[in-house]
Amino acid sequence: MTSLTQLCTAARSWRSAVVRSGTVFLSDAGHGLLEVAHNSLALFGLLVVGAALFASSKPEVRHALETQTLSWLQARHDARLQAAADPNAEPDLGEPDAIQRATASDPRDLSRAQASVALWLSRRYHVAPEPVSRLVQEAWTVGALVDLDPTLILAVMAVESSFNPFAQSPVGAQGLMQVMTKVHDAKYEAFGGSHAAFDPVTNLRVGVQVLKECITRTGSVEAGLRSYVGAANSGDDGGYASKVLAQQGILRLVASGGTVRTTAAIAPAPKSRPAEPAVPAAAAEPAAAPADPAPAPDKIAFLH
Repeated sequence: MTSLTQLCTAARSWRSAVVRSGTVFLSDAGHGLLEVAHNSLALFGLLVVGAALFASSKPEVRHALETQTLSWLQARHDARLQAAADPNAEPDLGEPDAIQRATASDPRDLSRAQASVALWLSRRYHVAPEPVSRLVQEAWTVGALVDLDPTLILAVMAVESSFNPFAQSPVGAQGLMQVMTKVHDAKYEAFGGSHAAFDPVTNLRVGVQVLKECITRTGSVEAGLRSYVGAANSGDDGGYASKVLAQQGILRLVASGGTVRTTAAIAPAPKSRPAEPAVPAAAAEPAAAPADPAPAPDKIAFLH
């Protein structure tokens, strides 16, 4: 009987010891896991703060992160819309914000001189008056900033592209002002990249920068125009400078309230440019005005 009692007492003692040991082990393990988790979260927080500080000091990194985040959010949004859409419903192609991308102004919002020029150019080059009005307005604004006559800017556009914002020459001159995008790609960085060459307002602004640099470097408008077209070294611009200046004279007359016919024959392309479409001749002028010269040759890639 004494032996049985001792055995029971030993069993109870052993069980109590096991329970205490298990409790201590679990407690220590729990505290250890909690400490590890706490330290891990603290380390992760430090990494997040460090990454945020690094990104804030690097605009290009911050821009890339913002772009990726917005793209992911937009993709998620589009996926939710697609999942909720009725497969039998007609696709909705509407975009209410598209108006913000439009390059257009009401001619009635322009000054009298600007409106006269815009409407004359619209009739002469068979383009809508609203986008031309926006370009005329921009030419007046940018011209005042860089000290260039806005009619000169518009004359360059007329001769270079006939107001076709998607024009491209065989040597790579692009857009309204026929800027050599690959040569002046750095100038497009401020507008988001070289594809902005086909945004009419951006092409106008970059073209004005190039034109102003040419005029400043050569010392005169006529020499600057020859440099702009890539004939600074040869001196033979195929009549380009004369053509632009003649067109500028017409636009000045229109801006001052003069009457100028918009009908004129289309001048054939020069023999040196058989692959390029003919450029429309400038509008017919009054009897006392100079004759419209022939179109200019292609730009030389490394100059323009």
